[in-house]
Amino acid sequence: MTSPWDLPDFDDHEALHLVRDAPSGLMAIIAIHSTHLGPAAGGTRFWHYAEHEAAITDALRLSRGMSYKNAMAGLAMGGGKAVILSDSMGSKTPEMIAAFAKAVDSLGGRYVTAQDVGMSAGDMVAISKGTRFVSGLPPKQGEAGGDPGPTTAMGVFLGVKAAVRRALGRDDLSGVHIAIQGVGSVGGGLARHAAAAGARITLADKNGEHANALAAQIGAQVVSADAIMAVEADVFSPCALGAILTEPSIADLRVAVVAGGANNQLATPADGDRLQARGILYAPDYVINAGGIINVALEYLGGGDRAAVDAKVAQIPDRLVAVWDGSEATGENPARVADAMAQKLIGRS
Repeated sequence: MTSPWDLPDFDDHEALHLVRDAPSGLMAIIAIHSTHLGPAAGGTRFWHYAEHEAAITDALRLSRGMSYKNAMAGLAMGGGKAVILSDSMGSKTPEMIAAFAKAVDSLGGRYVTAQDVGMSAGDMVAISKGTRFVSGLPPKQGEAGGDPGPTTAMGVFLGVKAAVRRALGRDDLSGVHIAIQGVGSVGGGLARHAAAAGARITLADKNGEHANALAAQIGAQVVSADAIMAVEADVFSPCALGAILTEPSIADLRVAVVAGGANNQLATPADGDRLQARGILYAPDYVINAGGIINVALEYLGGGDRAAVDAKVAQIPDRLVAVWDGSEATGENPARVADAMAQKLIGRS
């Protein structure tokens, strides 16, 4: 295996912790990218990786993205991420979760975890029994916290509206065609918000039953997971896993906007240039999908109630506009502009 220091996604990360607890079977990675603005915050992903290097790469990319996301959202938190390596059966035990909580606690607050793909709100409660450095716990009435997915979906919805206004000159979504990849908490929430606003929706998900069920509820169309990126629409919204915007897939796009909730959508930095060359407006993922981390960060920091969360999420469109304005002024694609803005905020410009 290539040394972590030599991997393309190693970006002066402050720490990379490899965790092994033989009795429980836990294998995990905790990556801390930056603590310049505060403790490194980012969720824990439970996922099966074909090889260990892929898991390390994922943790490196996701933790860097969290540094940028938290900085651009105006949060007093740095960036980190954890991945728990699942077996092919997705086996997850209480002992494994307890061992992971112990590992998080051993870092003394340099890393604060929360819910991500493959983890549940119940898992966060279990982790909280072994460490206080966790967020996304069931909130009291009217307070910040809980499942970050719905708040992420709302931020993405607001960002899609801003992108449609920018690219299409439309102040509403009535009749706007949005192709959504992934109908989990974020993609499904976006679909419901957009449908209620009058948008025409096409859905795809690896789990076809989930896509069909949601489509029946909101009056959407369904295509196969392999076909969604070639659907002719106004907006393509990736809301599943990352690295789906590649040279071939970008060539197949038939949309004016790419704006969605998935992390690390660009497979390489050059793919941002490819989108721009095609005249496709891109909403940088860590700017548009910051709603969830805003929710759990304000919970952890004790920074407010639901009204404070909603007010901060409502600022996402303005941040996107600042990125797009910078792109127009410099000629750089929006992803590079956002990266430069975030790097300056974390003291790395």
